[in-house]
Amino acid sequence: MKLISWSFLSLFFVPTSIVPAFAQITTDGSTNTTLTPTDNGIRIDDGERAGGNLFHSFGEFSVPTGSEAFFNNANNIVNIFSRVTGGNISNIDGLIRANGGANLFLINPAGILFGEGARLDIGGSFYGSTANSILFPDGIEFSAINLDNSPLLTINAPIGLNFRDNPGLIAVNGSNLQVDNGQALSLVGGDVFLDGASLQASGGRVELGGVSSEGIVELNILQSEGTSELASLNFPTDVEGAEIYLINGTLVNVVAEDGGSIALNGSNVNLLRSSSLQAGIAEGQGTPSSQAGNITINAENRVVIDGTGTFDSFLVTGAFNQVADGATGNAGNIEINPSNGNVEVTQELTNFR
Repeated sequence: MKLISWSFLSLFFVPTSIVPAFAQITTDGSTNTTLTPTDNGIRIDDGERAGGNLFHSFGEFSVPTGSEAFFNNANNIVNIFSRVTGGNISNIDGLIRANGGANLFLINPAGILFGEGARLDIGGSFYGSTANSILFPDGIEFSAINLDNSPLLTINAPIGLNFRDNPGLIAVNGSNLQVDNGQALSLVGGDVFLDGASLQASGGRVELGGVSSEGIVELNILQSEGTSELASLNFPTDVEGAEIYLINGTLVNVVAEDGGSIALNGSNVNLLRSSSLQAGIAEGQGTPSSQAGNITINAENRVVIDGTGTFDSFLVTGAFNQVADGATGNAGNIEINPSNGNVEVTQELTNFR
């Protein structure tokens, strides 16, 4: 797969032609989801419940600057599954929030764009994807494409994300997306572009995945210390990857007292223009048994990391997994795995105490 030229990438990151003048949230009638306008935006109630799972289905889902989409779920909900079926890109420029410690899944096959004002206020993990459906055990599928039948609901945890060929893009343009300590922040779509963005999951997991062909990305559910579940992703070898770009000072940070891992999976993975991946034990924190997670980059073709800064600056191009000054514990590993061995690194990767 050819790398995208800078001229095309620059144009691509100003998608004014596809951003609607007025963002909106509508239901598609396939679930018992109700919407109520508020002074701050839209309150999302009801939906279809199955045990600790709550299902919502939207025709359109976009959040304008200064507004919010508030999932008003019961505090004992574990997972909120939301799909967008209308065929239009979701433009997220405001706040998405939910009650309690619920994990929030948002799938829109057409694409998801996070603007500068996009923020998250949820107690659990966030999974944004342009998959066409979420898969569950026993063949149950919550699809944003096939609406012929009422959705089959389940109390089980999801096991995968089902993609069609050429899924929509995910872009994060200047946003600061953050989840609570120990939670996951995953963005999995077609091409994935992060421009001047910040993704933070202290002691949790950030995962970026680019997919270009039909196939299933598996969800591996791991139990965390709290009641929420932390999932990692498994990308089968028969699913072709797509482009992942982190540019213009994009920061992915999971530094904490313990844990914290980062994984990138795509065709070509590019960390450019003072962008960085940072993991390890935070300054003044940790114990002798504290163990930081790994930074893992898996690429079908090549990994490109340019060098435009030094470690002394906050925004540094590269990948860093370290035990900071005054911290105690063990750093994780940095693993770069291009399938054909093609790695272009112009700045040293550091993994040290």
